Amino acid sequence: MTRGATGLVFDIRGFSLHDGPGLRTTVFLKGCPLRCRWCCNPESQRAHPEAVWIAERCIGCNRCLEVCAARAIAPAADGGRRIDPGRCDACGRCVEACPGEALQIFGRRMTVEAVLAQVARDALYAEHSGGGLTLSGGEPLAQPEFALELLRRYRREEKGAHTAVETSGEADWEVLEALLPEVDLFLYDLKHPDPAAHRRLTGRGNERILENARRLADAGAELVIRMPLIEGENDDPRALGAAADFVASLRVVRRIDLLPYHRLGEPKYRRLGRRYRLEGKPAASPGRVEAARAFLAGCGFEVRIGG
Repeated sequence: MTRGATGLVFDIRGFSLHDGPGLRTTVFLKGCPLRCRWCCNPESQRAHPEAVWIAERCIGCNRCLEVCAARAIAPAADGGRRIDPGRCDACGRCVEACPGEALQIFGRRMTVEAVLAQVARDALYAEHSGGGLTLSGGEPLAQPEFALELLRRYRREEKGAHTAVETSGEADWEVLEALLPEVDLFLYDLKHPDPAAHRRLTGRGNERILENARRLADAGAELVIRMPLIEGENDDPRALGAAADFVASLRVVRRIDLLPYHRLGEPKYRRLGRRYRLEGKPAASPGRVEAARAFLAGCGFEVRIGG
């Protein structure tokens, strides 16, 4: 590993309460091998910067068309703007020129030092609350060298501060094995226990994901299992029972966080020019969420709604 690695970051959020214990700074890394149908952060999926046009902010001044040297922005038939991802080099000139802030670049290259400088602003609050640093995504394991150096440097410079990684587990075991000494808590996704259903819902099977969870448990890692709850997809007794059996086999896991499906990410797909695979599907109903919670609690787990 080369010191001074850079990573592609699409957001850094301080004072987070849902990504591990205490107050945390969550660093979101861009790029993910999965394409979950319910993903609420589609801007996190692709491993390169992306320009996005936000219709409701546009005042129609055409400054973006004038400054784009790559000719990546063009008028659309509906009067909006169309961005050609093949031409766009994410230079940011359109963002700087837009008076309505209707253009945005998702993803920027950052050094470990630059990220830690932002994280350090929240260090005092993290220390007093038992919080720390969480890596999320996208999928942080998709940028293994950057994630490892960031965690190592943070642990050395913020002695005693807590580290966590939110992950789908879709990576080579060697990546997780390298991170093990630097991570206090893995927030580990279990999207569906059945390989075929997992492939249909995310684009990939879950064989490696389940095996990596077993290996982490065998290595004594602290694990919290996170389960997105999609009505009609993985909230029936058969799917929940299979999930409970798998989590019970890990032995070290005592807690499951249920993440009920919501539609807050749906507008982002339109801005990115992509189709939302669950368009029109209602958010998870309170009754179905409570039924899933009660089922898993009856299997002996501590169950939290949200995470």
